[in-house]
Amino acid sequence: MRYLVRDKIFAIGDDYWIEDENGRHAFLVDGKALRLRDTLELKDPAGRVLVTLRAKVLSLRGAMTVEREGRALATVRRKRLSLLRDHYHVTVEDGPDMDVSGRVLDREFSVEQGGRPVARISRKWLSVRDTYAVDVLAEEADAALLIAVAVCVVRMAERE
Repeated sequence: MRYLVRDKIFAIGDDYWIEDENGRHAFLVDGKALRLRDTLELKDPAGRVLVTLRAKVLSLRGAMTVEREGRALATVRRKRLSLLRDHYHVTVEDGPDMDVSGRVLDREFSVEQGGRPVARISRKWLSVRDTYAVDVLAEEADAALLIAVAVCVVRMAERE
């Protein structure tokens, strides 16, 4: 399934829709203003919070957590510095960890879990400006978690 994420909209307090490949609203990203740390909620079309993304306040290399129902679901951290590719590691609490690599600022990167690709993020084939696609490659994958990981990685890369 492909999801389209608008880019350059990630200011605190901004809300925007992520659409599926058919143009239907799939997720609402709700930016929470007036919080001490960077916080976003990913909601379904009915308004239920699926995951919450939070920037870790005291982290040397920068990190963000993805929470579900008040529990940490995953933590995203920059893995290593490279001139050609960015690398991030996602520690998943109840499953295999994920690795993210590619050109994040160009919105050309992939997410692997257990050595197999589970998502591809790209703006290469889109004619819509300031939009990138999150292609969820595995049917059993948690789409909300993969979109949250993509949003976290993009936010972290833009801060650096």
